[in-house]
Amino acid sequence: MKLIQGFAKLVRWPNLIFIALTQLLFFYCIVKPEFDKAGKTANLDQPYLWWVILASVLIAAAGYIINDYFDLNIDRINKPDKLVVETVIKRRWTIIWHLALSIIGVLIGVYVDWKTNVRFLGLANLACVVLLFVYSISLKKKLLAGNILISLLTAWTVLVIIWCELNHLARVQPNFDAEKIIKLTFVYGGFAFIISLIREVIKDMEDIEGDRRYGCKTMPIVWGLNVSKTFTAVWLVVLIAAIGIIQAYVLRLGWWWSCIYSVLLIMLPLGWILKKLFKAQNAADFHKLSSMVKLVMLTGILSIIFIKLYS
Repeated sequence: MKLIQGFAKLVRWPNLIFIALTQLLFFYCIVKPEFDKAGKTANLDQPYLWWVILASVLIAAAGYIINDYFDLNIDRINKPDKLVVETVIKRRWTIIWHLALSIIGVLIGVYVDWKTNVRFLGLANLACVVLLFVYSISLKKKLLAGNILISLLTAWTVLVIIWCELNHLARVQPNFDAEKIIKLTFVYGGFAFIISLIREVIKDMEDIEGDRRYGCKTMPIVWGLNVSKTFTAVWLVVLIAAIGIIQAYVLRLGWWWSCIYSVLLIMLPLGWILKKLFKAQNAADFHKLSSMVKLVMLTGILSIIFIKLYS
């Protein structure tokens, strides 16, 4: 049981659920309804959506594993009570699990390419595996590079669904609103990118002591906490403003419940994070902010349901 619990902690199981939920909701609430209206079959109709989700989850899990493998010394300082590598699972087994999950994720992509009209998903999955490995050994220690990469890969969890349907979207059909799908893809992909970037910088502020000791060049170390807070605050303001503009448009459509939900469970929590950000001083403070950002990620994901309800 201890081994199972350790493995679940190693692969960040709540984050994997986020990925699966995001892709599931995006397909069934945004993409599939448009295909149904046009009388067309999506590439990711059963069972292939589940294969794509499984591949995404496995590759993300492999990324978390390899990250903890290379971060062992840093984590001994930043979060000694949460260590899994060496304390529960030996390092050689973390490498084996990383390789196994990565290979399976890539092969699933190749299988979906073979069985459907999807193209180059296997290659895209391989690119994600390589980028996560490079992040773990190098980019995460560099100024902004690692933050931006992880934020892009977070956005990719949304974009990959559209990647799998590109051959349909490229051919506009009667009653098929490709423009709507593309716009919503950029809305949710943009949300995923910005909120992930915010959380990554907050986590860097939380982990500053261990990162500094092992030569990392993260933003809080290079530019200092005050500049890092200002950088994060700017993105929080941008995100709040963007969501506010979207709500002004949504109100014109009469989507009152969607607007109320977004204000109460997305915009106000973001405002709370912005308020508390400049008061945060220690790792515990930044950890609370990081946890709140993750909660807003969840409420943002769940807002996709309103598009299905009002369409």
